[in-house]
Amino acid sequence: MKTASKSIWLIMGLLALFGCSGSGHAPEKKAAAAVIVKGAVTERVDLSQLPETFEVVGTVRSRTSAVITSRVPGTISAIKGQEGDRVKKGQLLIQLDAGENQANEAAAVAGIDEARRGLDEAVARKRLADVTHERYQKLFNEQAVTRQEFDIKQADKEIAAQGVSRAEARLRQAQAGAQAAGSLSGYTRISAPISGVITAKAVGLGATVFPSQPLMTIEDEGGYQLELAIPESMSSKVRPGNEVQITLDAIAATASARIAEVVPSSDPLSRTFIAKVSLGQKGLKSGMFGRGVISLGGGVSGMLVAKTAVFERGALTSVWTVDKDSIAHMRIVKTGRTVGGRVEILSGLSSGERVVVSGAEKVSEGSRVE
Repeated sequence: MKTASKSIWLIMGLLALFGCSGSGHAPEKKAAAAVIVKGAVTERVDLSQLPETFEVVGTVRSRTSAVITSRVPGTISAIKGQEGDRVKKGQLLIQLDAGENQANEAAAVAGIDEARRGLDEAVARKRLADVTHERYQKLFNEQAVTRQEFDIKQADKEIAAQGVSRAEARLRQAQAGAQAAGSLSGYTRISAPISGVITAKAVGLGATVFPSQPLMTIEDEGGYQLELAIPESMSSKVRPGNEVQITLDAIAATASARIAEVVPSSDPLSRTFIAKVSLGQKGLKSGMFGRGVISLGGGVSGMLVAKTAVFERGALTSVWTVDKDSIAHMRIVKTGRTVGGRVEILSGLSSGERVVVSGAEKVSEGSRVE
C-alpha cells in the first residue's frame, strides 16, 4: 500500500511539472487597437494678446424708485396697496387718521368766515365815515360847524379806511392759514408719486407713524440698471464708457454693455464705489445678482480656448489634447476669465498644442482622432 501511494504522488508531480513547463511557451496576446473617433474638431492653442479686465459683482436696481414717507404723525386707517401691486401716479395708497390736523383745518375755515365778516363791518364803517365826512365838508364850507368838529370827522374817515385795510389783511392771513391747514390735512392722504410696482411695505393697518418714517417703496418697471461695487483701488481705472461684459444668472443672460455712470463718492463701510450699467433684458427684478467683467484697456499675453473644449469631471476641469500621432489625452487645466465665447487657460496647456473643441463627448483616453 505504501509503495502504491508513493507511485501515485510521483505521477502527479511529473504531470504538474510538465504542465508548468508547457505554459511558458503560450503565445502573448496582442494589444487592443486604438478606438478611432471621427467628426471631432480640433483647434491649435496659441498665445495672444488679451484685454486687461477686472471682474466685480453687483445688484440689479430700478433706475427710478421712490420711498414713500409720512409728513405728519397719525394712525393708519386704510392701506390700498400690497407688495407686488402695480399702481399709477396719484393713486391713494395710505389713509391716516390725524384728528388734530383735521381740527386745525376746520378752525382755519371758521377763521376765514370771521375775517370776512370783519371786513364787511369795516367796509360799512368806512362807508358811513365817508358820507358823514361829506356832510361835514358842506357844513364846514357854510361855516355851520367848527374846524374842530370837521377835523374829527376827517380823522374818522381815515381811521375807517385803515380799518378796511386791516380787515383785508386779516382775511388774507386767515386764507393763508386755511390753505396751510388744508395742506397738512391733505398729508393724511398718501398717494403714489410715480407709476410702478410696490416692492416693499414697512407698516400695517393701525400702526402709528411719524414724519419721515418710510412706509412703502415703489419702483418704476420701465428701466433697470446693474450697480457694480468697484473697489477703491480701481477708482482711477474705471470710467464712464468702459466696456463691460455682464452676466445675470437668474435669467441666464449675458450681454456686452458700457458703464453709464460712476458715483464719485465711496462707501466708507465697504470701501467701494458704484458703477451703473443700463440693462434692457426682460424679466428683471430689483435685487437680482449680477457680475460684470470690466475692460480696462491695455493687454496681457494669454491662451484662449472655446468654451466647448472645457469640461468638468467631478472637481477637475479638463480638455482633450491631441498629440502629433492624433492620439487623444485628457489634460487637467486651470481656467480663468471668460472673454466672449472663449475661456482663458491659466495652466495645463502649452502654446502650439491641439485641443478638441467639438465632438468631445465621442473622445476617450487613447482614442485616435481623425
